[in-house]
Amino acid sequence: MTTTDAKPELLRPHAEQAYAEELRTLAAIDDRPRPPSWQLSPWAVVTYLLGGTLDDGTVISPKYVGPRRLMEVAVATLATDRALLLLGVPGTAKTWVSEHLSAAITGASTLLVQGTSGTAEEAIRYGWNYARLLAEGPSAGALVPSPVMTAMRRGAIARIEELTRIPSDVQDALITVLSEKTLPVPELGMEVQAAKGFNVIATANDRDRGVNDLSSALRRRFNTVVLPLPASEDEEVAIVTRRVEQLGSALELPAVPAAAEEVRRVVRVFRELRSGMTADGRTKLKTPSGTLSTAEAISVITNGIALSAHFGDGTLRASDIAGAVLGSVVKDPVADAVIWTEYLEAVVRERPEWSDFYRACREVHG
Repeated sequence: MTTTDAKPELLRPHAEQAYAEELRTLAAIDDRPRPPSWQLSPWAVVTYLLGGTLDDGTVISPKYVGPRRLMEVAVATLATDRALLLLGVPGTAKTWVSEHLSAAITGASTLLVQGTSGTAEEAIRYGWNYARLLAEGPSAGALVPSPVMTAMRRGAIARIEELTRIPSDVQDALITVLSEKTLPVPELGMEVQAAKGFNVIATANDRDRGVNDLSSALRRRFNTVVLPLPASEDEEVAIVTRRVEQLGSALELPAVPAAAEEVRRVVRVFRELRSGMTADGRTKLKTPSGTLSTAEAISVITNGIALSAHFGDGTLRASDIAGAVLGSVVKDPVADAVIWTEYLEAVVRERPEWSDFYRACREVHG
């Protein structure tokens, strides 16, 4: 086989691919009751999400760091006929949890509807192969099932990302699916009935622009679990550190020595600006328009490692992260720029141990 014939490595494997060995191990030892069509029991799904050491010594890596009870409520919801809505500000791991729940429960996380302002009803219900429709008229062969319809037929989980970005009239196409567990196809005089195991996981946030509120009829058909931001600085630092290591390995970035100081510094900047108060509680701060989420902190550090590895000396320094921090904080070039300047002068400048960070930020900010 020549080099060109080799199968390329995946840039971002699905959860069921990346963690296939963990899922197989859990399935092999899992002797607890499983709901219809589930690959694992609810206990094993929560163990997969939160991590732990099994009786045989196998270590399951944590996928979510946060209150165990939230994951138990989410998994218990999916074991009933109620759909699950994961609600939270951007960067609280809603998509990450949704993907891993689907992978652990049904072995597949790819039945996905990505919500946008342009998402049409066909993405939730079904569409048509128009060439066959014109040639044959309405027929089962011309029908193009949506991920939701496919999940209903298989008894699997359909994921709907950013539900509140979808226009309200399109959102309401879910009402019949969630309440009656059927999807009518009037053109063919038939309906698709959901097989046991079917459910829906939706994610949403109400702080982003372009949000369409859920109707009360639709909201009633979901159990809502609110995913909070990390409770403490140490918890957020641990999340960022672990995800940066995973991303660095997946992207095959050159090794850069551990940079706990820079990780903690980025996390503290984001937490202070997010809360409108310095860590010691002495100084009130203005809050910028961006969310400054944990996901953005992960992106800042990963970008800094790439800069340090390819254009620096291989050690993550303040100069490697300053530009990305600026880009995360200053979304509004007028209002946010003022807030960032005030933070630099009133907080960063007054911390002697942050002098290198202050100089680097002033250099990129001007």
